[in-house]
Amino acid sequence: MNFRNIQFRFNLAHLIVAVLLFLVEVIIAVYVHDEFIRPYIGDVLVVILLYYLLTSFLHAPVFEMTVAVLLFSYLVETLQYFNFVGLIGLSDSRLANIVIGNSFAWGDILAYTVGIIIVLAVELGFRKR
Repeated sequence: MNFRNIQFRFNLAHLIVAVLLFLVEVIIAVYVHDEFIRPYIGDVLVVILLYYLLTSFLHAPVFEMTVAVLLFSYLVETLQYFNFVGLIGLSDSRLANIVIGNSFAWGDILAYTVGIIIVLAVELGFRKR
């Protein structure tokens, strides 16, 4: 990755997408308690949310930003594998358990990857138009 290609630039459209995705995530977290939408669709959407939130303020090549978001997502999932929340003494913190999480799952890794593939398809599709 070449970080010299990153510029600070505000993108209102991307911020609107990020806010809408955040609202969908909140609705899923509060109202959906199933075995598919909450654990898998929520994880697909969270990487899309992260991408659009970052690109609301940072302009960089699509591939570099998607790789950065995907690697960050993998890192968080890896931290869950090693019980990072417990290791830093925040096991009782509801916020830490929500933000960082506390259980590793290969399905989450797959969901993050699918989310980034969707971002790539959308972003590259718009650029071809």
